[in-house]
Amino acid sequence: MALYSEKVMDHFRNPRNVGVIEDADGVGEVGNAKCGDIMKMYLKIVDDRIEDVKFETFGCGSAIASSSMATELIKGQPVSEAMKLTNQAVAEALDGLPAYKMHCSVLAEEAIKNALEDYYTKNPDKRKEQ
Repeated sequence: MALYSEKVMDHFRNPRNVGVIEDADGVGEVGNAKCGDIMKMYLKIVDDRIEDVKFETFGCGSAIASSSMATELIKGQPVSEAMKLTNQAVAEALDGLPAYKMHCSVLAEEAIKNALEDYYTKNPDKRKEQ
């Protein structure tokens, strides 16, 4: 059995939404000291919807694939839906991750939530009851 699914390999080899949004409405950065992975997510939000999302990830293939898939899952979604993204949803969308790599999907979830929290800190009037 292959260690990684075809989707993981595809998102690792051909990551989607890589880059920086210079005028991002929200930026979130997280890291894992144990493995050394670092993820940074940039959000462009228009009319309470994720209009664009980009990421920079320094890490293993699973970290890159998790970042890429997470951006695909929230792009175009309302902010309220992006807030509900879970690491499990990221892993499932990738057709699974090895148990010892699940922390990569957790980092992707946390980076997005930190970027959304940054957006709300900058725009407290935009926060709605969740």
